[in-house]
Amino acid sequence: MKVQSKVKQKIRKGELCLGSWIMMGHLAVAEIMAQAGFDWITVDMEHTDIDYRQLQILLAGIRAYGPEVFVRVEDNNPVAIKRVLDCGAGGIIVPLVNSGEEAERAVKAAKYPPEGIRGISLGRASDYGNNFDDYFESINREIVVIAQIEHFKAVEEIENIISVDGLDGVFLGPYDLSGSMGIVAQFDHPKMREARLKVKKAVLQAGKALGIHEVQPKARAVQALCEEGFNFIACSIDTIFLSTSTKKLVQDIRQ
Repeated sequence: MKVQSKVKQKIRKGELCLGSWIMMGHLAVAEIMAQAGFDWITVDMEHTDIDYRQLQILLAGIRAYGPEVFVRVEDNNPVAIKRVLDCGAGGIIVPLVNSGEEAERAVKAAKYPPEGIRGISLGRASDYGNNFDDYFESINREIVVIAQIEHFKAVEEIENIISVDGLDGVFLGPYDLSGSMGIVAQFDHPKMREARLKVKKAVLQAGKALGIHEVQPKARAVQALCEEGFNFIACSIDTIFLSTSTKKLVQDIRQ
């Protein structure tokens, strides 16, 4: 069976893609999140202790309920990218991409020759080789590659980054971006507003996915992002969902 990415189709049409984020490497968490109705769910391997064995279990659990699964890799490393894709991920989110050259490196790592340099194997992604021909023929076209913009250098280079062929979009990281400017979490600072506007303008003009993470699980906040032009939105995190709902229940009871 050939790979057909519903998220990729939405990106091509400029439609809204709603996702979420997993930081707890437990199958039950992944399956509960997968049943919520998200278009995609990202497994975070940059800021967690999730390993490749756990990743394969999470991928199987999530995909069984329909969402596509992406992985935020630990860095822009072709070996790390190759391994998560061989596990069966439908795409990657690559942290700290600061130039067109770095964006191109991520794309090439995600694609088989002649378009890229991804090593060929008969792993889980191709049903251990049983579906290799169809997988190999379609995956370069259907893989989703997203670059994280989380440094002022990336903002300066955004036109070069977003113009890279095969890059599907960017994911704005406000916390790290503000940190790189020496104004940590000051999202209303003029420098941050200017940077955000520059990124939005370049990405939307290029017709690619404009992503961001709304950490607080509030529908109105997500709606505001949609109205602003973002169309690849991560809605909170598994840990925040658990923490927020638990605290609210206890507070409501005590009141």
